[in-house]
Amino acid sequence: MSGPRALIFDCDGTLADSMPLHWRAWDTVCRRHGICFPEERFYALGGVPSRQILAMLKAEQRLDFDPLQVSQEKEEAYLPLMAQLRPVEAVAAIARAHRGVLPMGVATGGQSRVIGKILRHLEMADWFGAVVTSEDVVNQKPAPDIFLEAARRLGVAPGHCRAYEDTDLGMAAIRAAGMEAVDVRSL
Repeated sequence: MSGPRALIFDCDGTLADSMPLHWRAWDTVCRRHGICFPEERFYALGGVPSRQILAMLKAEQRLDFDPLQVSQEKEEAYLPLMAQLRPVEAVAAIARAHRGVLPMGVATGGQSRVIGKILRHLEMADWFGAVVTSEDVVNQKPAPDIFLEAARRLGVAPGHCRAYEDTDLGMAAIRAAGMEAVDVRSL
């Protein structure tokens, strides 16, 4: 690729330094429900929607709870922590430099309602022509669907997109989509 025609960013852990805050919310809710979810596993599953993680944990641990209801509890526990949220400055600088220059989108495993609040809090809500969340696709990361949908909404072929991620699952999704992948952990 001679240069990207569009940029696509993951949100949590990529645009927003939110993963430690999400972990605090997860820890609170999992303790409340007696769910074993170690911090290292939380980070390994970055990009997987909370409802999916909870369904997996329920099956593994043979527990009785509603994954959708506990997922909502987790999101509600996260919202008060957002006041502490800051951007990942190296990534925000890239997005800021390309704002109005290239089409840009967000492809995230998060929920639309929460992602909108994050982008507004970071004063980035109007930077992106497409925001695709876990609710917009059937197959989640590491499937490429969320990145492909972002490219489609931006009107740019996947092979002409550069995408930014902070997790191994997200990097696999970008590569499967045929996009140039940037691992923000190396920035």
